[in-house]
Amino acid sequence: MPAEPDDLFGVLVEFVTRLMSTGESDGLDALAESDLSFSQARTLFLLTRKTEPMPIHSIADALGLSMAAAGRNVDQLVGLEMVERRESPVDRRVKLVSLTPLGEELATQHIAAKHESLKAFTHALPPEQRDQLHRALTDILAGGALRPGPDQETCL
Repeated sequence: MPAEPDDLFGVLVEFVTRLMSTGESDGLDALAESDLSFSQARTLFLLTRKTEPMPIHSIADALGLSMAAAGRNVDQLVGLEMVERRESPVDRRVKLVSLTPLGEELATQHIAAKHESLKAFTHALPPEQRDQLHRALTDILAGGALRPGPDQETCL
C-alpha cells in the first residue's frame, strides 16, 4: 500500500531534522563565533552563490527584506569585514556588495562542516539502505520536483 502524503511528510520532517542536527554544532561554530545574526548569515550565503557583486536592493528582494533591513545587514557585515560595498561604475546611487576573503572563508567553513556531517551519515548507513536511498534520491532529482530557484539559499 503506497504511503499517504501526510505520512511521508511526517517521516521526512523527522529525517531532515535528525540529519540537519547531526552536524549543527560543527556547522554553526564559525557563525556563532562571528556573532552573525540569522539575517546576516543569510546575506552571507546569498553572496556565496553569486559571481558578481549584488546591489543592496537585489539582496533585499532575494531575502524578502526591506531595503532598510538589507542595508543594516550589509552595514554590519562591512563592519565585521565580511563584505565590501562600493558604488556601481554605471550608477553611483547603486551600492554593490561582495564577499571579502574573510566572508568567503566563514561561509566555506560552514558549508564544509555540513558536508562532513552528510558524509559521516552516508558512511554510517548499511550498504542496502545506502543503495535504496541513493536510488530514491536519484529518481526524485531526475524527476524535476525539486528544481532549485535562481536565488535558492545553499548552506549545506
